[in-house]
Amino acid sequence: MENNTNSDKRSINSLFSKYNRNRRNRPLPVLKTDKDLEAEGLARLSIDLPNFQVTDEADHPLTSSPSTSEIAHAFVSRTEGAPAPAFHRPNLDEHGGFANRHSVGFDVPGAVHTIVTPKLKTERQIDSKLVVVMVGLPARGKSYIVKKLRRYLNWLQYETKVFNVGNLRRVNKASQQLDQSANFFDPDNKDGNKIRDELAIMVLDQLIDWLRTGGRVAIHDATNSTIQRRKLLIDRLQQESDIKVLILESVCTDKTVLERNFRLKLSGPDYKDKDPTKALSDFRHRVANYERAYEPVGDWEEDHDIQYCKLVNVGKKVIAHNISGYLSGQCIFYLMNFNLAERQIFVTRHGESEDNITGRIGGDAPLSAKGRKFSKALARFVKERRIAFALDLARRKIQEEKESKDPLKDSDDEEQATEQEHKEEKKVRATAEAISNSQFTIWTSMLKRSMETAQSFDPDEYDIKHIRFLNEINSGSREGMTYEEIKSQFPTEFQARQDNKLYYRYPGMGGESYIDVIHRLQSMIIELERMNQSCLIVTHRVVLRILLGYLLEWSQTQMPHMLVPIHTVYELRPKPYGVELTSWCYDEEADDFKELKEDSSQE
Repeated sequence: MENNTNSDKRSINSLFSKYNRNRRNRPLPVLKTDKDLEAEGLARLSIDLPNFQVTDEADHPLTSSPSTSEIAHAFVSRTEGAPAPAFHRPNLDEHGGFANRHSVGFDVPGAVHTIVTPKLKTERQIDSKLVVVMVGLPARGKSYIVKKLRRYLNWLQYETKVFNVGNLRRVNKASQQLDQSANFFDPDNKDGNKIRDELAIMVLDQLIDWLRTGGRVAIHDATNSTIQRRKLLIDRLQQESDIKVLILESVCTDKTVLERNFRLKLSGPDYKDKDPTKALSDFRHRVANYERAYEPVGDWEEDHDIQYCKLVNVGKKVIAHNISGYLSGQCIFYLMNFNLAERQIFVTRHGESEDNITGRIGGDAPLSAKGRKFSKALARFVKERRIAFALDLARRKIQEEKESKDPLKDSDDEEQATEQEHKEEKKVRATAEAISNSQFTIWTSMLKRSMETAQSFDPDEYDIKHIRFLNEINSGSREGMTYEEIKSQFPTEFQARQDNKLYYRYPGMGGESYIDVIHRLQSMIIELERMNQSCLIVTHRVVLRILLGYLLEWSQTQMPHMLVPIHTVYELRPKPYGVELTSWCYDEEADDFKELKEDSSQE
């Protein structure tokens, strides 16, 4: 073995020696005179260079550092009579450094720290900015998408805000008594087009002002359905430094989804308290007007190297072009992983553990007797809620099918009507059974108290996974202590955590902060958005706060202080307008769960 090693070393040394001999024997280039260059159709180009030092192969200085006025020569090929190409020297400041330093896109709050000088801090905001320009016909799910995107980016601690042009239009309508029926959106209505363009620019200016004050991602929520409108917005944005633009188009070809979206618009601010039939007719007319002038995202954006993403049927098909920048990449990755499936998401802390009784943080203690009782009740409760959800969903599906067809006339025959009801109920039961028997996933952490809480679930019926990402925050060297012990032994540290719970990191090996746990859970959030089946997540206090913070869009300052007691189950149902929440509390005496009506979520 040793002989082989020595042989390898000799072979490598031989190669290096051969390389150096060839390098030394290589002939030096011959410098050509101006006359030689002219004969070959070449021209000499003089270039100003900043201070530099020339060295030989051994890095010995050959000259002293010349000044910026000294000349170096470069050869360029050009035809006779053609102008010499322009050479742009670097933009240097008075110290010889690069004056136009641009921020690097990669930035993870709490995990990446960018070094900036006081000069940069005062002259410009070093953080990169992103403007998402929405595109799409009405009722194509744009507002649904932007709300989800805002929620995700804010959860990752990138301050994000949606600027909706329709809201400003409605305010403008009230103040100026404008007719904003379907005729207002007619492409032949020049006055209407002018007003809508002005409103779009007004909202864009508000958006830019907000970015200047420290915002990171701003979303321009409007139809922006013509090239002329998108060019208007991009021309304005290009006047700003360090702002990237991502065009995001939402396309929907599913007629069932479109019809549902049309009917949802009737409860929106444009048609609220109006006759449903007339309102629906007006909205269909409005959409038809938009369709006449609609220019999909594509060729024009590609010709101008503008990054865009086209979402078809909420992510069933995704087309992306020229995506660059960390924030843009984060947006696209997220948008590729969510769906419209109706489902239940249950989240809860583990049952009471032995350490909960003594008030000790961290550790890997087993469940107490009370915790084991909660575990058994939880399995029964989830099964009951699955059946109730399946029945409700089945009835709504069958009702939608009936509404999509010609409504049946009420039968005068009582016996025939009763028979029809029995048929419908039988169909509901069959549909509900199929829904309740669909896959149901259970996620727990890898700590004993979490895994033991899920032990009463049948692995043949449930897909059970133990996931390290769901472990409780690591308390570092404070693992196993009580909060009172930390307060008495480390008062300064205890106060530091009280002052900034979000960014405070526990000292010692593996100690984490809330921000660290957020980034740890990012892949879990993506998976939660991607999957279309219902699930139960059994985790811990900090992790539960962070998950609920995402699902319910709690603020950065609010989330670390939310009250999430043990033996409380949160049932969430994603909806087009947000998330529907029902909270359930375990009653040990009744050995059952009761719905919580009052809001007691704040510490």
